[in-house]
Amino acid sequence: MDKVSASVKLKVFFEEPFWVGVFERIREDCVSVSKVTFGAEPKEYEVLAFLLENYDKLRFSPSVKTVVKETGSNPKRMQRIAGRELKEPGIGTKSQQALKLQQELAKTERRIYSREQKEAEKEQRFARKQQKRKEKHRGR
Repeated sequence: MDKVSASVKLKVFFEEPFWVGVFERIREDCVSVSKVTFGAEPKEYEVLAFLLENYDKLRFSPSVKTVVKETGSNPKRMQRIAGRELKEPGIGTKSQQALKLQQELAKTERRIYSREQKEAEKEQRFARKQQKRKEKHRGR
């Protein structure tokens, strides 16, 4: 039986002017990311409550292939790694790529939707114009 590896990381940091949380979900050598804006600095219990209530509602980006390293179980090493991650500003490059991909997909969806709206509005104007012309023509 194969071992299925999955993990979720949350990084909370200050991105002018709001506090932002980035969820990184790693499954089978693929990373997908979701970004959440908290506003004011969230307390630990607020973050936990948000995670419990809204995790299933998060919209994760499409998966990006990545290399997942197996970590040792040495507690001192894990503590050093956690300390280094706390000192790191921002998010990792794979996470940034995934967020950018999600942003671009949302942008294309918005463009398609707005284009359809403009076309529909144009057709309605044309139909109104034609109706007016027919009404004027009837009055000979």
